[in-house]
Amino acid sequence: MKNFEFYDKAEILKYTKIRRFETKLGECVEVLVGDKNWETELQQSQAKFVLFGIPEDIGVKANFGVGGAESVWQPFLRSFLNIQSNDFLIGDEILVLGHFNFGDLHQLIEANANDEEESINAYRHAVNAIDDAVEALVKVITAWGKIPIAIGGGHNNAYPMIKGSAKGLHKAGLIPLAQINCVNLDAHSDYRPAEGRHSGNGFRYAEEDGYLQKYCILGLHESYLPQNVWMDIVNNPFIDCITYEDIFIRQKRTFVQSLAEALDFMEDQPTGIELDLDS
Repeated sequence: MKNFEFYDKAEILKYTKIRRFETKLGECVEVLVGDKNWETELQQSQAKFVLFGIPEDIGVKANFGVGGAESVWQPFLRSFLNIQSNDFLIGDEILVLGHFNFGDLHQLIEANANDEEESINAYRHAVNAIDDAVEALVKVITAWGKIPIAIGGGHNNAYPMIKGSAKGLHKAGLIPLAQINCVNLDAHSDYRPAEGRHSGNGFRYAEEDGYLQKYCILGLHESYLPQNVWMDIVNNPFIDCITYEDIFIRQKRTFVQSLAEALDFMEDQPTGIELDLDS
């Protein structure tokens, strides 16, 4: 698989601190034996969850943002793989697949773009390539009845995660149409206009392309919400929005009540969850 680095057990143990009388997740998680027959190995795996990284800043920079999201994956691994494996979270339920590497795209743009406009256009074009790669992987994971967990990276990856999941679940015969719901715990809506792919419009593209059925934004900050996006949200019966201010400032509902509202809105249909670190 292009632009993907598969992990073996030795790679996992590099991040795992072994301690006597304890069992860490890194000692128990599954990995693939090799990358040549990875789809077959994935199908045969008993793991429920498939974890992988998308360490990239391309979508963020395509949205006029500041880089940094590409640095999250390795610190996450160092923390996650040293969590205790116990009855609450058993390591062998998780397969750590590896991570995408789009460094060549980033370097190519940085070396050849002449100005900001050219750079933005190039980054947005590159996001399309990332979309295709992530979608293809997620489709395979979900088609085999497993749950993908991606650590970003930018929120642009919500679109290929939704699209790949919808296609995979439909291929597996688990849903009648290639559509899923999503709850986004985020200070931003990520529902900006479809002006070219970037980290701020993944859910807009997923909806317009028919892969996102119902969408709930939980904890949205009102001060981050453009008026045109707000009008699109309130006029769309398939989108629910619960703002941070309504929960924690005006106290119209508790956070638990807000979660319950989001779950009710999903109507027990297959649902993806996005968690923003600034939420």
